[in-house]
Amino acid sequence: MAQAPPPKATPKSKPQVKPQAKSPQAKAPPAKGAPAATAEQKAIAKIEAAGGSVRRIAQNDDRVEIAFHLVSPPATDEQVAPIRDVSKVVSLHLGGTAITDKSLAVVAMLTGLATLHLEKTKVTDAGLKSLANLKDLTYLNLYGAAVTDAGLAPLKSLAKLQKLYVWQTKVTKAGADELKKAIPGLHVEMGWEEPPKPPPPPEKKAEEKKQP
Repeated sequence: MAQAPPPKATPKSKPQVKPQAKSPQAKAPPAKGAPAATAEQKAIAKIEAAGGSVRRIAQNDDRVEIAFHLVSPPATDEQVAPIRDVSKVVSLHLGGTAITDKSLAVVAMLTGLATLHLEKTKVTDAGLKSLANLKDLTYLNLYGAAVTDAGLAPLKSLAKLQKLYVWQTKVTKAGADELKKAIPGLHVEMGWEEPPKPPPPPEKKAEEKKQP
């Protein structure tokens, strides 16, 4: 008696695998050992954010100049303050800013400063006392600032000072001459002054009539 053939095996269906939801890609953490921004780099970033500029004075010279004179509205004491953390500053242009004597205490920290523009600012005689230790200063512009002869007294210690601008201030010729005595070779620019008028010619005496 013939045996019946075994039943055909039905193909087993593959189990459906649900696709896994893609997890959001996490941002790579900062590389270990990457140097953090230095205090100087942070200071430069703040200066530039305020509209100021920091640049080398020459391609092969790492000394720098900082300028705020083109900032609008004018830079304030708070915006200028980060200059204290910038090294090798030899030129600082604060002309036309809204700084006060408070900023000059910060400027005094830049002991290598050679050129300083303070024209048309709110600095006074009291603030100039802070500049007495800037021994490398050769140029100082105080044009239009509220300074007098009294403010020049602390500058007598600046032996390298070559040019001082005090046009449209309350500095007198006597005060300027006193400073020049303390610093030989110093040129003080007082601005345009009307030349003195020449003395009138002597009156001619009427000739006495000759007696006949």
